[in-house]
Amino acid sequence: MKTPTLALAAAMAALGMAADAGQPMNDLQIAHTAYTAGGLDIRYAHLALAISENDAVRDFAQTMIRDHSAVNDAAGRLIAELNVTPEDNDLSRALVDGAAAKRAELMALTGNAFDCAYAANELGYHQIVNQTVAETFIPAVTVAPLKALLEDALVTFRAHEAHAERMVGGLECAG
Repeated sequence: MKTPTLALAAAMAALGMAADAGQPMNDLQIAHTAYTAGGLDIRYAHLALAISENDAVRDFAQTMIRDHSAVNDAAGRLIAELNVTPEDNDLSRALVDGAAAKRAELMALTGNAFDCAYAANELGYHQIVNQTVAETFIPAVTVAPLKALLEDALVTFRAHEAHAERMVGGLECAG
């Protein structure tokens, strides 16, 4: 279950292609992508609260809403303080497109099938996002307050990954 979702993997491949093409993301693009990723995880969590009856899944979803909202709120305050406008980019657009497909897939499921798919998606999502934040975004950011925000958020997101891994292990999923 440690495989990231196909859509997320495609989005991350887009990031790699942009870097290979000599087009590294700038701070405003990184900020937009990080904010977008958090917002998408909040939407996944709201879906889990609407569909799941599993206490562990619902608790995880509530944690995602609380923590990702807090990080996105902090990012919004930083953007206002710096008086900048984040830039949409290929990676943030690919994340949005992939998440729409994943939400449609999840909405077709119920019961344990939903819980297992949601949990596996959350684990894969946090694995790839954490890797991207740690290895690509933080090293590339040039604005100190944004770097600090990403570093602080990464601590929380790594805890989410561990929580998702425990959740996956606690569910009775086929495969």
